[in-house]
Amino acid sequence: MRKSRTRLFFCVLAIFLSGQVAFSQGLNENTFKIGRTLGLIDAWYVDSTDINKLTEQTIIELLRSLDPHSVYISAKDVKEMNEPLNGNFEGIGIQFNLLRDTIIVIEPISGGPSEKAGLLPGDRIITIDGEKVAGIGISTNGVRSRLMGMKGTKVNINVFRKGEKSILDFTIIRDKIPINSLDAAYMLDKETGYVKLNKFAATTVDEFDAAVDSLKKFNNMKNLVLDLRSNGGGYMTAATDLADKFYSDKRLLVYLRGRKTPRQDYFSKGRGSLSSSRVAILTDEGSASASEILAGAVQDWDRGIIVGRRTFGKGLVQNGFYLTDGSMIRLTIARYYTPTGRLIQSPYNDGYDKYLENFYKRYTDGELMTADSIHFPDSLKYKTMVSKRTVYGGGGIMPDVFVPADTMGYSDYYRSLVRKGVLSSWSLEFSDKNRKQIASKYKTFNEFRSDFNFSDEDMDDLKNKAEKAGVKFDDNGFKISRNEILTVLKGYIAANIWKTNEFYMIINEGDPVIESALRIISDRQQYEKVLGFSK
Repeated sequence: MRKSRTRLFFCVLAIFLSGQVAFSQGLNENTFKIGRTLGLIDAWYVDSTDINKLTEQTIIELLRSLDPHSVYISAKDVKEMNEPLNGNFEGIGIQFNLLRDTIIVIEPISGGPSEKAGLLPGDRIITIDGEKVAGIGISTNGVRSRLMGMKGTKVNINVFRKGEKSILDFTIIRDKIPINSLDAAYMLDKETGYVKLNKFAATTVDEFDAAVDSLKKFNNMKNLVLDLRSNGGGYMTAATDLADKFYSDKRLLVYLRGRKTPRQDYFSKGRGSLSSSRVAILTDEGSASASEILAGAVQDWDRGIIVGRRTFGKGLVQNGFYLTDGSMIRLTIARYYTPTGRLIQSPYNDGYDKYLENFYKRYTDGELMTADSIHFPDSLKYKTMVSKRTVYGGGGIMPDVFVPADTMGYSDYYRSLVRKGVLSSWSLEFSDKNRKQIASKYKTFNEFRSDFNFSDEDMDDLKNKAEKAGVKFDDNGFKISRNEILTVLKGYIAANIWKTNEFYMIINEGDPVIESALRIISDRQQYEKVLGFSK
């Protein structure tokens, strides 16, 4: 017991001394108080306890009492958290789905080891390193854990492929696999390109540059609609580097300031490849952090229009501090401010639970449907840098052009289909069954987009599969949501047979936010009026 208490004491002590905390500062009465409390629990508490779990719970609650974004991350979660932002992981490089307890290859990642080895969309993985993985109830995480691994290591898989008489054997050497932050890039009309980003990662700017260069070179793109809806952020420098593309001179983009963090300014370099383009940025309540930095820089300088709905409201900056066991504390060290001095962080003085409650009230108080339900106090009023339009701090960035959420095609029946995963599983099965027929009938994606339609038999099959999944057919709900259901299904099939880019080309058709942005950006006079340059 004495050894256990000694190890516990030094573990707790190390936690409080790690992360750039000075030795003399850490060894104080409060440090010993917490360590002694855990030691007494370990030594004397009436029931057996898991001290490691108690320690983690203590840290979690301690950080939660500070602000909503200071968090504890366990050692096993640290690597998984970092992979998307670092822009790669190590594995065999496939997109897959689970259909009726079978691993189906959706697409080998371009240039990855699986593509080089010859895996094809529609292949079914039967075994991994001799272990049967079909029909055993394997989970998505179970597949990932078996296929991911260190670069240079080998994995042997057996594959069933339609049309082949025997099972195919593949030996694939794992390698670094890119994780893309760019979901789609295509032309909305003859002059306006569309780019959608899902995060701000280490590779985001390179992906963005490649997409924009291609749209300029092959499609003569002049203006840009940048979709940051549901983009929760990522690296701040990725946001500022991307914002730099829109300026031909040196401009303040964002600045940081904290109790122990002196003011740090981030400027554009003045070599922006899109400095003469009209720009529209699409936002919603899921646009946060780095997305808000970019949107704020564009709005404050009257450089482009923000279209959609109010952003999340995260104006706090975190730094990661590793603990002795490989876990991490992401601690808020500063606040960031837009060029006009706006802090767009939502209030959190009433505690974590109230903070979340205030966010979720957006869904119940009518904010998603009308801008009139959003109120900012005059004390948070600011003026933009050029045209002196009124903008507000606190609680996110309000768009220049508000577009309500489009729920016309939503019904309880549609929500149940989505919640039960019926639409995704049915479209995967349909794609798998009809892949060759679709490829032979539609020579290009554009032919598929304009000419493909589902038959009545297809819809009957969907309804039957939904019934088996526990979604009772609702004729009125189906009529309300028919167009939405057909569009989503068609988008899923496009993604299964082509790529994510084609998925968005399908589901973005008729999107009111995109249509609003395109209508304004295509009319210079209207565009400048929104920015306050003309009356």
